[in-house]
Amino acid sequence: MGKQGGDQSLTVTDNRTGKVYTVPISENSIQATAFKAMTAPFKADERPENETDKGLRVSDKGYLNTAVMRSEITYIDGEAGVLRYRGYPIEQLALHSNHLETSYLLIYGHLPSKEQFASWEGEVLHHAVMHSEAEQFCRSFRYDAHPMAILTSAFAYLGSYYAEANPSLQGQSLFTKGDAASLAVMDKQIYRLIGKATTLAAMAYRVRQGRDFVTPPTGLSYTGSFLYQMDHLGEENYTPNPVLEKALDVLFLLHADHELNASSTTVLQTGSSLVDPYSAIAAGCASLYGPLHGGANEAVIRMLISIGKPENVPAFIEAVKKREKVLSGFGHRVYKTSDPRSFIVRKTADEVFKVTGTDELLETAMALHEAAMKDEYFISRKLAPNVDFWSGLIYRAMGFPLDFFPVLFAVPRVVGWLAHWRQMMLQEGGVKIWRPRQIFVGPPKRDYVLIDHREAVKGPKQEPSEIGHSGITKRKRLANFKNKALAKL
Repeated sequence: MGKQGGDQSLTVTDNRTGKVYTVPISENSIQATAFKAMTAPFKADERPENETDKGLRVSDKGYLNTAVMRSEITYIDGEAGVLRYRGYPIEQLALHSNHLETSYLLIYGHLPSKEQFASWEGEVLHHAVMHSEAEQFCRSFRYDAHPMAILTSAFAYLGSYYAEANPSLQGQSLFTKGDAASLAVMDKQIYRLIGKATTLAAMAYRVRQGRDFVTPPTGLSYTGSFLYQMDHLGEENYTPNPVLEKALDVLFLLHADHELNASSTTVLQTGSSLVDPYSAIAAGCASLYGPLHGGANEAVIRMLISIGKPENVPAFIEAVKKREKVLSGFGHRVYKTSDPRSFIVRKTADEVFKVTGTDELLETAMALHEAAMKDEYFISRKLAPNVDFWSGLIYRAMGFPLDFFPVLFAVPRVVGWLAHWRQMMLQEGGVKIWRPRQIFVGPPKRDYVLIDHREAVKGPKQEPSEIGHSGITKRKRLANFKNKALAKL
């Protein structure tokens, strides 16, 4: 290592060869490609697949310490519990801003003027209306289809309407040129995706309810329009409750972006192939669907339901320590002290409960919170409540079904996905397709064996599992018919 205060570089000695390399340090980071120069000859007993003569590879399973972008959007200090959008503390934005204003900030880099915001809000809400054929698309799903499956599919479906937004049709530099025409096409897709996100989510919701779809209204806010589209049944002068409208707006603002999380990274990975933005957003939505990401707040409620009453909390705590139960809503991949969003959501929950009444699980949640915060097991592991712990209770109090919780996460996160996608499209040097390396540990070269000369390989993970079949399959296997031996049952 260089002397403190000296050159901004890293001195590496390769003990395999004795060679010394100097790696520049820029913005407290080093280029992974610098290690490709650190080659060594093969050892006699070494696998050729290690590719030692082609330089070192950087192994980082799960991206624990790999920076893949230079970004100006969101900053997180997990140790200090800090979250900022474009430099603005999340606490200030939650207090003074709203979701659409913050969306402008995340995408364009600065807070809009009054005139800029009016134009921005007008365009987003104007583009909320869906083509009438979308009704047929959404109705094609079963009545009990998971709303995230509908939403994910709908984003991809949406792209089929806009040939102007497809680089495969318009040329691969469609979004990367950065000229006025390119930016105009990009902005129009941003309007569409943010505007139609609530409409598609409301349609997914009403499929479950067996209700007709509602055209986005005029004169309401972004979240007000969303609530209207979900709940309006023809009542005259229908207006959503302002407390619930505001609470949902705060939650949308808090969920708008969170740096390079799994879904944002998925959007960038997909977008790096220069696919249309609708396909990239659909990919992000699919990533968010997972229980380790967007399904976390749903998991919190299911956990609280399983605990039941507050008096059952101590037994649950002990089961968690024994790894017999999973604790949801505590701890975070990034935050090692506390999630700054959780304090804002807790305050928002109090406002919601004033109009909806206290959720029956609140006492259980409070008991779990108090017990975990006093227990050395959780303190030593820095398992503080995160945003999912309280947001699930708010959604439940507002009457949303559990499987709709991830949708309420996906709708606002469209903004963050678009901000990162736009930044990548316009980055200096253009877009390079993301192509991670691997460490190959499979078999070395081997020769093909004809089927009559092979021995069966059996055991767990070594062969397909046996699965059960329906009654009709059993009956067909007992039946006789022409070419039965060739039929695939």
